[in-house]
Amino acid sequence: MSDIRVLVADDHIVVRLGLVTLINNQPDMQVVAEAANGQEVIDLTREHHPDVILMDLRMPGLSGDQTIAAVCQENVAARVIVLTIHKGDEAAYQALRAGARGYLIKDVPTKQIVAAIRDVHAGKQYIEAGIAEQVAQRLGKAGLSVREVDVLKLIANGLSNKEVANELGVTEATAKKHMTSVLLKLGAKDRTHAVKLGLERGIISLDS
Repeated sequence: MSDIRVLVADDHIVVRLGLVTLINNQPDMQVVAEAANGQEVIDLTREHHPDVILMDLRMPGLSGDQTIAAVCQENVAARVIVLTIHKGDEAAYQALRAGARGYLIKDVPTKQIVAAIRDVHAGKQYIEAGIAEQVAQRLGKAGLSVREVDVLKLIANGLSNKEVANELGVTEATAKKHMTSVLLKLGAKDRTHAVKLGLERGIISLDS
């Protein structure tokens, strides 16, 4: 039986090298390519056709869900596992919706990473129980629109409603309307609470 061919993607070289060593030490696995950003994942997937892609969710350039969607659109059989620090329901929901078949948090034991690679390669899903529960709850919530996410990002950067309006090229009344919708959908008490919830759920990040 041939080895499971794995592409490892993480922009932190120490993390990436640790994963490469872990995988190459398995008797049934082999790392065939390494990537440091989303575009490299797409390009190297085309070149090497890995059996499994183990990738971080936040890397330079393309977002994680954009990268996953691009890979899965080109190859419906693509098997992607996300290995990330992001525990929020929105981050996991978007990754799985884009086509990921596995979702792990980086503090899991290494044996779980190896087990996830084997399971996903075999056609199964591998999602941590806590993450699966969060995603199930997320399915019952109204998601923020693209514009509302933009507003939340700008609010997180300290912009006022007027400054948000100027940045987005809309009226201040429209900016306030978007902000009110964000508060309602997140169940937030105020702007600060909305930013806190957005960060916790993975809707926005500190590097947004």
